[in-house]
Amino acid sequence: MNSSPQHPWERAERLDAGRMTDAVHAGTGVRLVVEGPCPGGEVGAAYVRWPDGHRSVLKWRPGTRLEALRAGPLAVCEALRDQGCPCPSTELALQVGGGVVLVQELLPGTPPESLDHHGLDQALALNESQAGLLAGRADIPSVHLYLLDDGPGYCLHEPLRLHSPRSAALERRVRSVGAGRPPRLAGDDAVHQDFHHGNLLAVDGTVTGVIDWDGAGRGDRRFDLVTLRFGLHAQEQAPGVVRRLDDILDTLPDDVLRPCWAHMSLRMTDWAVRHFAPGDVEHWLDLAERRL
Repeated sequence: MNSSPQHPWERAERLDAGRMTDAVHAGTGVRLVVEGPCPGGEVGAAYVRWPDGHRSVLKWRPGTRLEALRAGPLAVCEALRDQGCPCPSTELALQVGGGVVLVQELLPGTPPESLDHHGLDQALALNESQAGLLAGRADIPSVHLYLLDDGPGYCLHEPLRLHSPRSAALERRVRSVGAGRPPRLAGDDAVHQDFHHGNLLAVDGTVTGVIDWDGAGRGDRRFDLVTLRFGLHAQEQAPGVVRRLDDILDTLPDDVLRPCWAHMSLRMTDWAVRHFAPGDVEHWLDLAERRL
């Protein structure tokens, strides 16, 4: 069961900045000038300049309805910004076919190449600040874990079932964690859902922004700590940083840690099967199996 050459899995649709700025012009009359791609990201983003000269970030959310973004992630960002969280404002949002074009505020700073202890301290403080922010906001959807069914373009189960015996065994463990559990996260915290150090912006070591809230929802903020741990697995970090975060995760209740870890294991392994080389799949399986 070696899937990569035999199963042409669907890949995420990348941003075509020229096509999207043409769509913005057709839909709004605003002509944005593309300046170049932003670093990082799986779907892609681009720097653009408005007619008045100010710069922003152009993003593309395939398979999304604008009304769903406004009811969920954009509402989460609005609540966070009201509390002083450094997340970008959305300057323009437009439905283009089956996806949404977003033009968002360009915040200062760049993502750190790795996370040091000062950066981890700031990440933990930001996570704390998300606690209880969405109390009374039942209108904002809670985060779906997709432990028993497929997500919208991510957290797909079949790639794991067919890629290898090892990935198939992981998929069975993911489903066993999901069996009998609610499909969505409980809680009233703001949840980023892709909270890794590549989505932090910093200037001289001080965090100036948190970006890519496009999957944000309501739930348990500790989900983001698990996401952060998976992000740290991607490359070598400062000595002791991973151990510190692992020690924090060790204190989480099992009914929080296990479903969040199962979600991230499914998410990262599925993405690697469909987008990366076989060695990358093993890389994520190694981490997934540590707690499943």
